[in-house]
Amino acid sequence: MSQTRVEQKERTRRAILDAALTLSADSALVALSLRQVAKQVGIVPTAFYRHFPSIEDLGLALVEESLDTLRALLRELRRTAGEDAATMIDGSVGVLVEQVRQDHAHYGFIARERFAGPAGVRDAIARGIELAERELATDLAHLPGTAAWTERDLEVLSGLIVGAMVITAERLLGTSPGSAAEQRVADDARAQIRMLLVGARNWRSRTS
Repeated sequence: MSQTRVEQKERTRRAILDAALTLSADSALVALSLRQVAKQVGIVPTAFYRHFPSIEDLGLALVEESLDTLRALLRELRRTAGEDAATMIDGSVGVLVEQVRQDHAHYGFIARERFAGPAGVRDAIARGIELAERELATDLAHLPGTAAWTERDLEVLSGLIVGAMVITAERLLGTSPGSAAEQRVADDARAQIRMLLVGARNWRSRTS
């Protein structure tokens, strides 16, 4: 059965995204040219513009895809936020390890581009992480001992946890699946988050 024009367009768009993800792994997005991407896909450069106005717009689409993988992790973290700390920590770190294995390219893209990417891409990544922090802060209010916390204190704890998970993902990118190095990174993450939550249980919000 022949493909429809819409299906062909979507297939080409997908190929452009995949090519950019692969090429940017060796050289940052700012170093990519549309000619490189078009050559990788097997299309003429002018065909690129039928899908993306610019390389930065292509980068923004990759940000959205990559943040989907991060949001999936944080949804799991939020789902377990009302459980005991050990369950939450073990579950969330375990999910992170598996996701970095499965979505290595997307996590690598976030790690590279959140500091070195084009301004629009950096801003989009920062906004996505900030949104995740706000959503997690809402669910952290269910943790024991946080009932009297201020909204700002919940946001601070959320930022620390999300930041720890992002940094852990970046460290996992440099390890091999199932290796001792991967296990050390995971163990470090569990200890770090456990320390954060131990401190949180003893925190008293300032109301003035």
